[in-house]
Amino acid sequence: MPIINASNNKLVHDYSLEELTERARYMRGLNLVSLCSAGSGHSGGTLSIMDTCAALYLKVARHKPKDPSWPDRDRIIWSAGHKAPALYVSLAVSGYYPEDELVKLRMLGSPFQGHPHWRDLPGVELSAGSLGQGFSVAVGIALAARLDKKDYRVFVISSDGEQQEGSIWEAAMAAGHYKLDNLILIIDKNRLQIDGATQEVMNIDPLDEKYRAFGWEVLQCDGHNIPELVEKLEFARNNNSTGKPVVLICNTIKGRGVSFMEDIVGWHGKAPNREELNKALTELGLSNTFDLSRMFLYANQFRYEINTRIDAATPHFSKNYWWHTDGKMKVTMDPTRKGFGRALDKYGDDARIVCLGADISDSICISDFYKNHPERKTRFISVGVAEQNATTLAAGLAKEGKIPVFGTYGVFSSARNLDQLRVSVCYANFNVLIVGAHGGVSVGPDGATHQELEAMFQIPGLPNIHMGVPGDSIETEKMTRAMLFEIKGPKYLRFAREATPVITTDDTPFKFGEANIYRYRQEAELFVDAFEIIPSSEYKSENENLTIIACGPETAEALRAAYILKREYAIETRVINMHTIKPLDKTALIKAASETGVIITAEEHQIGGLGNLVAGVVLRENSMVGRKIRFEMIGVNDRFGESGQPWQLIKHFGLAAEHIAQKAKKLLG
Repeated sequence: MPIINASNNKLVHDYSLEELTERARYMRGLNLVSLCSAGSGHSGGTLSIMDTCAALYLKVARHKPKDPSWPDRDRIIWSAGHKAPALYVSLAVSGYYPEDELVKLRMLGSPFQGHPHWRDLPGVELSAGSLGQGFSVAVGIALAARLDKKDYRVFVISSDGEQQEGSIWEAAMAAGHYKLDNLILIIDKNRLQIDGATQEVMNIDPLDEKYRAFGWEVLQCDGHNIPELVEKLEFARNNNSTGKPVVLICNTIKGRGVSFMEDIVGWHGKAPNREELNKALTELGLSNTFDLSRMFLYANQFRYEINTRIDAATPHFSKNYWWHTDGKMKVTMDPTRKGFGRALDKYGDDARIVCLGADISDSICISDFYKNHPERKTRFISVGVAEQNATTLAAGLAKEGKIPVFGTYGVFSSARNLDQLRVSVCYANFNVLIVGAHGGVSVGPDGATHQELEAMFQIPGLPNIHMGVPGDSIETEKMTRAMLFEIKGPKYLRFAREATPVITTDDTPFKFGEANIYRYRQEAELFVDAFEIIPSSEYKSENENLTIIACGPETAEALRAAYILKREYAIETRVINMHTIKPLDKTALIKAASETGVIITAEEHQIGGLGNLVAGVVLRENSMVGRKIRFEMIGVNDRFGESGQPWQLIKHFGLAAEHIAQKAKKLLG
C-alpha cells in the first residue's frame, strides 16, 4: 500500500513501476546534491539502496508523511545508519519536508545529522550509527506489535558488512525463535565495505543458508530491478503465510548509476565535489533537473547564520586570537591518527606485533602497519565489523606472547566491547593495545554516534589498564612506541580524527606517566616556539596565577588560552599536558594545586572525565587539607555531540581557548 493522506486516509498516489524507476533515478540525483552540499558522507551505499527506497517508501510501506506518528504506520528501521542520506531523500520525496532542506545535510543546527537521530526529524524511527543495533531494536518493535495485536509491519534496512556484527545473529536467532512474521529484513548486498570486498574482509556467505538455519524465510532479488523489488516486498508485507520472519537479500552495485562510482571501494564514505556532481547528474540524465545555484545558495545562507550565531556566543577579546588569524603564532596542522600510523610503520618489524583491523583501517591509519611493508601483511588480521570478537581475539594472541594492536573508533573500542576489555583483557592482565580513534566532537560531520566523549569514564575504571591521550601527532607517535615496548599489560590509546595543532617537536621530552609543563614566553613565528616545555619532575614554580590541565588536542586550546590571558590581562598560566590519564602524574597535580591555588581542567570529552580524576587527586592529598582551591572544568556539558565542522563544534560546545580564558578570568575574579 502506498503513501496515505493524513486527512482522508486515501491513497496519495499509486505509483506505476515506470514511475518508480524514474523516481529512483531522481532520488539518486537528489542524494548526490545533498552529499555535495555537505562535503562529506556516504555515496556508494546510498546509491546502491536507492531502488529499494523508492519501492519501499513510495509503493509498499504504509505511512502518512503529514502524520509521522500515526500509530498504524509501518516502521522502517535503518540499522545501517551510515546510509542516512538515502533515508532523508526517501522522506523528502514522500512529502515529509521540502526537498531543498536536504542541502543542510551534516550541518550544525540541521536535523539531517551524519547518522540519523529520531528526535530531530519526523519520519526517522530510530537513532542509528552503531552497526547491528537497529536490527535488535526492530525485533523489539515487532514483539511489541504482537503484544498490542497491531498489524503494522517492521522493515529493517541493513548492509552486508553489518552482517559481521555478532549482535545481528542474536537478533536473527530471537526473531526466528519467536516466529516474527511481521518483521522484514532488507539486506543491501553490494559486496563492498570500507576495507575492501566483503568476501575478503570477513566473508558472510552463504548468507541465505545462515538465515534459513535461524528459521527465516529467505528471498533474493536484483536490487536494481523495480518490478522484482516490488513483487518481493509486497509478498513479504502482505502475503507472507510462512509464519516466519522474512529476509530479502538485494544484490546491488555500490555507487549504482554513476560510472566512476560503481563498484569502487573508495566511494564508500566520500562525497562528490561540484565537478563530480555535474558529471554524475549528466550520467543520470538529470543535468537540468535541479536548480543547483539556488539550492547551494540556500545551504550557504544557513551556514552563514550558524557561523554568525557561533561567533556571537564565543568570548571576544581585544583582537582575534583564533588559529592563523595574523602573521605570527602559526601552527602546523596534522591529525593525531597520523602519528599512530607512523609509529606502526616505523616499529612494526618486531615479529610479536599483530594488528587487527575492523573495517576502518585506513581511517584510523592502522593499515600503515603494512602499506610500505607487504611482508607484514600476514600479521594483519581483518576481523570485519566485529569489535567484541576483535578484543577477545587480541586477548588470545597476547596469551601466546604476541603484542596485539586492535583499533577502531573510540565509541566502539571503549564501549561496545567494554565487558570483553574488562574480563578477557584487564582481568587476565594481558599485554593488549586497544586504540580508540575519533575521540571528541572534532570528529565533525559524522555526528553524535561517532564522537567518543565517554572513554575517560569507562577506561580508567578498569584495573590493570594504562591510558594515554596524546596532545598532537608527534606525541601520539611517541606514546604508541612507549605502549608497544615499555608498558606491559592492558593499555588504551585515545586520539582524534581531524588535523589538530602540532604543539611538540621531535626533541620535546616525553615519558609515559610524567606530565609536561608548558610556559608561555613570548610571541613567536611558530606557536610551538612561544612555549618552553619542561618535564614535570624538573619544573620549578614561577608563582603563576593559575594552572590549566588538559589532554589530547584540547591541550592546544589550553596553550592558546594561556597566550590570551598573558596578552590581555598579564595573567601567568601554568599549562599541564596530562598526556597520561592512567597513571596520573599526581605529583604534578598536587604541586600545581599547592603553588597556584587555581585549577581549570580542559578536555574534549564529557565534563569530568579528566576533571574528576584531577579533583580526586587534589582533594585526597593530606597536605591540601584546609587549603582553599578554586577549581573549574571545561568539557562537553552532559550532552551528545552533533554534526558540524570540527572547529564549529569546538566553539559550539564551549571548548575553545576563548571559553577557557573567560572561565579563568572569572575564577580569578
